[in-house]
Amino acid sequence: MKYETQKVALPFFMVAMALFALQVVFGLLAATVYAWPNFMAELMPFNIMRVSHTNLLIVWLLLGFMGCTYYLMPEEAEQEIHSPTIAYIQLAMFAFAGAAALVGYQFGIHEGREFLEQPFWVKVLITISFLMFLFNTSMTLLKGRRTAINLVLMLGLWLAAVFWLFAFYNPSNLAVDKLYWWWVVHLWVEGVWELIMAALLGYLLIKMTGVDREVIEKWLYIIVGLSLFSGLLGTGHHYYWIGAPSYWQPIGSIFSTLEVIPFFAMVVFAFTMFWKGSRNHPNKAAMLWALGCPTVAFFGAGVWGFMHTLHWINYYSHGTQVTAAHGHLAFYGAYVMLILGVITFAMPQLRRVQPYNQVLNMWGFWIMTGAMCFMTFTLTFAGVVQTHLQRVLGMNYMEVQDQLGLFYLMRLGAGVAVAIGAVMLLYAFFGPAREQVPAGGTQLTAGPERT
Repeated sequence: MKYETQKVALPFFMVAMALFALQVVFGLLAATVYAWPNFMAELMPFNIMRVSHTNLLIVWLLLGFMGCTYYLMPEEAEQEIHSPTIAYIQLAMFAFAGAAALVGYQFGIHEGREFLEQPFWVKVLITISFLMFLFNTSMTLLKGRRTAINLVLMLGLWLAAVFWLFAFYNPSNLAVDKLYWWWVVHLWVEGVWELIMAALLGYLLIKMTGVDREVIEKWLYIIVGLSLFSGLLGTGHHYYWIGAPSYWQPIGSIFSTLEVIPFFAMVVFAFTMFWKGSRNHPNKAAMLWALGCPTVAFFGAGVWGFMHTLHWINYYSHGTQVTAAHGHLAFYGAYVMLILGVITFAMPQLRRVQPYNQVLNMWGFWIMTGAMCFMTFTLTFAGVVQTHLQRVLGMNYMEVQDQLGLFYLMRLGAGVAVAIGAVMLLYAFFGPAREQVPAGGTQLTAGPERT
C-alpha cells in the first residue's frame, strides 16, 4: 500500500462480505418458497424473507462503496485519510443500524415501503453515518490532489446522500408517495450510482492497464454525461401506471431507451483500455472482474431493461417475472461485480502479499456469473409465460403461478449455484493465501502512472 490509511477499507470489505453471504441465504429461502409455497410459512413469512434479501443487498453495496472509496481516495488524492477514527465509528454505526433493521424485520417491525422499510430511527442513524463518511472523504479530497476519478466518485456519493433524504418523505397519497419514492430507488441505481460505478471502473483500469490517465478521464466524462442525461428523465418509465400525467409515457420510453448507451459505452471503455494498454498485470482475477462488470451490466441493465421499458410493452409485462429477471442481472452486473472486482484488486495489497487464490477466485466468478445468467433466462421465460397467461388470456394470478413451477425450480437451482460460487469467492478473499503470480509478474501495479 502506498498509504497506510488505505487499510481502513479492510473492515468495510469484511462486513460487506458477511452481509453479502446473508443476502444470498435469504435469497435461497425466498426462492425455495416460490418452489414450495408453504416452506417456513409459520416461522418466517415470504415478505420478511424478501425484505431481508433486498435490504441486505442495499446495505452491503453501500458499505462496499465506502470501502472502495477509503481504499482509492488516498492514492487519488495523494493524501492519508482525514480521520481513520471517524471511519471506524461510522462503520460501527452503519453496521448497527443495518443489523437492527434486519432483526426488527423478523418481528414485523418495518415501515412497509419497498426498499425503504427501515424504521425512522434507523434511517436517521444511516444518514448520520453517511454524512460522517462524506465529511471524512471530502476533507481528504480537499487537502489533496483532485482528479476526475475522485471528483466524479464524490459527486456520485453526495448525490446519493441528497436523494436518500426523500426516504423521509412519506405522503399519505399513494400516487404522490410513489412519485418521490422513485427519486430514491431509481435515481440511485439508474442515476448517481452509475457515476460511482464509472469512477471505480476508471480507477481499476488506470491501475491495471497503464493507459494514460487523461485518456481514461475523457471516457469518464462522456459516460457521466450520458448517465445523467438519460437517467434523470428515464425515471419516467416508473411513472407510467401510478397516476402521473400521460406525458411521462413518451418521455419515459425515450429516455429510458437512451439509458442503454452509457452501459454500452462502459463496455467499449473497458475493453478499449485493456486493448490499448498492458495486459500483463499479475492480478488476472481482478482483470476478469473489471471486464465482466460492464459486460454483464450492459446485458442486465441495458438489454434486459430495454426489453420491457417501452410503455406499450410495459403495459403487459409490468410487475411480472420479467422485472425480476432484469433486476437480478442488472444489480449483479453493475454493482455486485464492481465491488467484488475492487476487493479482488485491493485484498493482496491490504494483506501485503502477491495476488493469491486467483484460480479459486476465477472459478467463483464463472460459477456465480453463469448461475446469475441462467437465473435471468429462467425468470425471463417465466415472465413471458406469465404475461401471456395473466395479461393476455386473463387467467388469475394464482392459477398462473401454478404453471410456473418448473421455472421456479430452475431458479432455485441457479440460486444454489450462486451460493456455491459465493462461498468459493469468500474463501479466496479471506482464506489462507496461496500466491499465484503469472510468469514474469513481480509487482502489483502496471508500472508508473503516465499523466
